[in-house]
Amino acid sequence: MLLRVGRSIPDPMVASYFPGLAPKQMDRLEQLRELYSYWNERINLISRRDMEQFEIHHVLHSLAIARVQPFLPGSCVMDAGTGGGFPGVPLSIFFPETDFLLVDSIGKKIKVVREVCRALDLANVRAEQKRIEQVSERFDFVVSRAVTRMAPFAAWVSGKFLRESRHPLVNGILYLKGGDLQEELDECHRPFRLYSISDFFRDEFFKTKQVVHMPM
Repeated sequence: MLLRVGRSIPDPMVASYFPGLAPKQMDRLEQLRELYSYWNERINLISRRDMEQFEIHHVLHSLAIARVQPFLPGSCVMDAGTGGGFPGVPLSIFFPETDFLLVDSIGKKIKVVREVCRALDLANVRAEQKRIEQVSERFDFVVSRAVTRMAPFAAWVSGKFLRESRHPLVNGILYLKGGDLQEELDECHRPFRLYSISDFFRDEFFKTKQVVHMPM
């Protein structure tokens, strides 16, 4: 089913943090709430409380990765365990010249991702139902949002990275996670760097949220 959405009221919070977005990009970001509200009534993906704070908890949270590492045209990014499409869908809107593969093992979630991308005419996104370990392609970065502890996640995506790094950050994982991560990250026995999202966005929600960059 192709859902047609009207032009949404501009969200002042997203626009205030990203004033340089093209009108088409902003229009697509503004349509996300309506699209996810529609699908959330049919396939429960997002809690009611989170839907009330959709732009903060989902759109801005996803776009924190864009603050840490803007993706170059022609680069390849996998959203591993995308769920309903976060952070991959907002990032694919933000970086229309980057190719995104969004994977999740749950079919109903991938159905929603495909319908949202179809409604927004996002030509730079593929969504596939599969386990992360089954992906055979290689990427500049793998992004994700709190799918599991970092050590097993790093093991799942090991070997899925292009050898040559073209970005300022070395190819690897960009992971959205909150709380005290020191013990969890020490389990990985790999170098990492933490970026506090509260340095980018002012809302209280981001006070303990971070982007983890782990070179792979």
